[in-house]
Amino acid sequence: MPYSIHVRTWEVRIAMLTEVKFSLRQFDVKDLESVIEINRICLPENYASFFFMDTFQNCPAAFRVAEVGTRIVGYIMCRVEHGFSDVKRLKFVRKGHIISIAVLPEFRRARIALELVKQALDSLREMKAEECYLEVRVANESAIKLYERLGFSLMRQVPHYYADGAEALVMVIPIEGNDFPSPIP
Repeated sequence: MPYSIHVRTWEVRIAMLTEVKFSLRQFDVKDLESVIEINRICLPENYASFFFMDTFQNCPAAFRVAEVGTRIVGYIMCRVEHGFSDVKRLKFVRKGHIISIAVLPEFRRARIALELVKQALDSLREMKAEECYLEVRVANESAIKLYERLGFSLMRQVPHYYADGAEALVMVIPIEGNDFPSPIP
């Protein structure tokens, strides 16, 4: 199925002194090295290049990158799965799964992650996913707050989820008919 590539551009003020103009677009194979580097800088969970490519090949519309100028500064990658709903009891559904999202530290707090998540959720909805879930470290308070403002709800806590023994929260959002409003800053 062909996918259209949409590019949107935003201007964001950081610390009221500078503006960061960024755009979002679908991941391309030529972006792989940059995405792997962002993953290594930002997250303790690192993936092999084949995992990124497999994810892209299976769900290209929901694998997005953020650019400032020509520099890739963030990404989100997702997949569509089938399983029992976290929202509707005992119902088997198509579920979006946000596998990984990262933004370089110097570009955080510029609403890049917010826009990446919103575009990914829109893409997953277009692919007929009824809900979306993600795992987030219990200690990642800023990410948890962002997801809550977008409408994600806490479903459960998973002890020892990460390789270093850290716990994860599983958060979920219904995406059928949801417009994902921008959270209040």
